[in-house]
Amino acid sequence: MKSIRRGQHLITIMLLVFLLMFGVLIYRLQTKAAFYISHSSDMSLGKVYDRRGDVLFDPKATAGTYGADYFIDVGNLIGDDSRQMTNTLVSQNRERLANFSFMLGEQTDGQASVCTTLDHTVNRRVYDRFGWKNGCAVAYNYVTGEIYVCFSKPSVNILDHYENIDSLEDGSLLCKVFYPTVPGSTQKIATTLAALEHMGYETLMEKSYSCIGGYQNLGGEVIKCHKDAGHGIQDINEAFANSCNPWFAQLVEDPGWKLSDIEETYHSMGYNINNEDTPQTIDVDGISAFTASTNLTDKTDFNTQWGCMGQGTTLVSPLQLMVWQSAIANQTGVATMPHLIDHTVSVSGKAGAKATTAYGQHRMFSPENAAHMREIMRYNGINRYADLLPGSVVAVKSGTAQIGKDKTENSLLTGFVDDPDFPVAFCIVIENRVSGEVTTSQIAATMLQELKTALDN
Repeated sequence: MKSIRRGQHLITIMLLVFLLMFGVLIYRLQTKAAFYISHSSDMSLGKVYDRRGDVLFDPKATAGTYGADYFIDVGNLIGDDSRQMTNTLVSQNRERLANFSFMLGEQTDGQASVCTTLDHTVNRRVYDRFGWKNGCAVAYNYVTGEIYVCFSKPSVNILDHYENIDSLEDGSLLCKVFYPTVPGSTQKIATTLAALEHMGYETLMEKSYSCIGGYQNLGGEVIKCHKDAGHGIQDINEAFANSCNPWFAQLVEDPGWKLSDIEETYHSMGYNINNEDTPQTIDVDGISAFTASTNLTDKTDFNTQWGCMGQGTTLVSPLQLMVWQSAIANQTGVATMPHLIDHTVSVSGKAGAKATTAYGQHRMFSPENAAHMREIMRYNGINRYADLLPGSVVAVKSGTAQIGKDKTENSLLTGFVDDPDFPVAFCIVIENRVSGEVTTSQIAATMLQELKTALDN
């Protein structure tokens, strides 16, 4: 009898284990089937829309339906289902776009879709404002995290189906908003924040250095100013607005702080210094944005000082430059994380939950110093960029970055609108900028004015 009971118990346990495993299998099939099916080469995918219902991706799109270059401004951001590009919204969200039901199988008339925060009309107008110049632009709501504008030139026309792939310009298949670039003097935002954190506001405001067009640092090397005649004696507000390299070189080697102080603030802002950290990425709905990096060795060293002014080995993505603005504009020291997807719609047409605002994992700098940095950037905006958005203060920092051995110059502008009714932060990069051509401030004016009109309606 005991052996029979033991057998019954064993059979019962085996049945329970079987039922449990069967339940797990059903659960995984129910929840993961779309993932596996979505990676099938012939899976039917749904559409991607902008915030107003404009189509940004349609697997059945033709030039006759939408126009020959309708998708040109979002080609390397939204992407397509060809798998030629991997770091795009479609490639990273195929599961959400799969017109597949576990119970009913593939649904050719399914309603699976992704609804984004992008404003396609404004995005295209800003894209067109670049004219024949290459570069990128991104703008988002620094309170909610919604990305309104995001594109990169050159782009790819997905309606060409890569028939001209051999003739595409370099960079056409990736959105440079998410990839590192030399930040130029926009790096002075991070260096100023480091000084605020470790010198203190009052001490920094009292700092006064002279610029005569160049400065021979304590290492015996010369840091040149972009103004040959120099800027004279300046405080932080004037030096920041003038983007004065000799002033910032003297700030870096000032005896009132240590190199480790600069490194501490840079680390808190996400920099990988001297390749000591594992490279990290910022996730934007599956799209990877690469974080900042630099090399620092000695405060009196030319390359270290140059790196603190955004040259040398310093690299930052335009997205990260923009995200830092949120921690300043909100006066919290904590970044508002960006997102592109507002909500999704299932194959049956049921809308999913709307995206919620997310924040950085830690405070990068104190709220007090965020407020001080805001005032320094406002000073620059009020005195140099009053025409960007009439009626509002736009706090900004410009930058010129020398690229490559031929020293071509990229022009950058990053900042935010200091207006609670229009909380927009942005970053713009024009590649190989030449005097007399379109400027970052002209593009910023178009973007902010068009975006304000669109959001007000």
